Amino acid sequence: MSVLIAGAGIAGLTLGLSLHQAGVPFRIFEAVSELRPLGVGINLQPHAARELFELGLEAELDQVGLRTEEVAYFSAQGQLIWAEPRGMLAGYRWPQYSVHRGGLQMALRDALIARCGPDAIRTGAAVTGWQETSGGVRITLTNRKTGAALGHADGAVLIACDGINSTIRAQLHPDEGPAQWGGTMMWRGTTVGPRFRTGRTVSMTGTKQVKFVAYPIADIGEHSLINWIADIHMDDAYEWRQQDWNRQGRLEDFLPRFADWSFDWLDIPAVIRGAEAIYEYPMVDRDPLPRWTFGPVTLLGDAAHAMYPIGSNGASQGILDARVLARALRDKGPNANALEAYEEERRPPVNALVLANRGDGPDKILDIVASRAPDGFDDIDTVMSLEERETFAAGYKSIAGMDIEALNTRPSILGGA
Repeated sequence: MSVLIAGAGIAGLTLGLSLHQAGVPFRIFEAVSELRPLGVGINLQPHAARELFELGLEAELDQVGLRTEEVAYFSAQGQLIWAEPRGMLAGYRWPQYSVHRGGLQMALRDALIARCGPDAIRTGAAVTGWQETSGGVRITLTNRKTGAALGHADGAVLIACDGINSTIRAQLHPDEGPAQWGGTMMWRGTTVGPRFRTGRTVSMTGTKQVKFVAYPIADIGEHSLINWIADIHMDDAYEWRQQDWNRQGRLEDFLPRFADWSFDWLDIPAVIRGAEAIYEYPMVDRDPLPRWTFGPVTLLGDAAHAMYPIGSNGASQGILDARVLARALRDKGPNANALEAYEEERRPPVNALVLANRGDGPDKILDIVASRAPDGFDDIDTVMSLEERETFAAGYKSIAGMDIEALNTRPSILGGA
């Protein structure tokens, strides 16, 4: 019997491609009637790029994204705190990518359809419930827009890849409640602007209270399409739950906090003003769970471990989930034992990463420097030594599974590469 996958996002599509590679039958059920390239920029770390390369998708990644060359941290005065090479320039055997989320999703969809046929994905069919059967699981399908019943499908196991607001997670953990807001609102957009630093740099500027993240996701002639995120920490009275998830943002709500952030390496106010559209989101995650797997049902990706977009790891961790689960289903068969083995390997480290990101992950270096030198500095080494900066960066890499030597020498998850 087939593996049933709820959700055709990045994690669900990667799982489908991986199961096809492993020779395990599957079907994907997606709630929306048409997959479209929605979203803005994300980063894929080398450990995730490796898995997509092993799926034969290197050319597709190069088509929809840029190979990241550097990550750099700056004070609110625009002074460089720390910069390090990324991807293959750092010594990894695989690159890091800055990519449009929707472009990556469409590339994965197209690859899946080319390899497995259009019937591999059923759109307009949300998985709204399930029941265990003697052969595994029977899912209930519903048209999310109309509420119309669409019947059932039978399979061996059900994998919930249905995102941060997972219907399946809510049924497995009915007392959990809504996603957790840590107090930060994000305004996001893309702007065609001048290339900065290497032209392939991910930059973080400011502090947790007021931060600006920017990186290119495409070349536009001599310019870059710059993906940017402006973060502002709000007071406890801010009524974020009354906001729409994709509410159009207003410049007057956040631009004044960045008005004097015009630096010789990037004019941040100009980048903000140059966006075609701006969207406002609350920065949310979910508490780590003590359990993902219940018999023939388990969680994967954001449904299992939605995390703050700190350290650029959300999509990457979902890709790693998919590969580990595909291996378990291949080796143990599509059954509860495979799901338990997957959870045992993935849940502890990714739960630790969720908590590390709540502590601001690698971006914490911005707050440490700001606390020591609130008005800026003449020499960063007098504020934070090179050794301390290197140790700080290495610590997060270890938590996130991004240690260079460990990744370069680790055997392939699915083998054959």
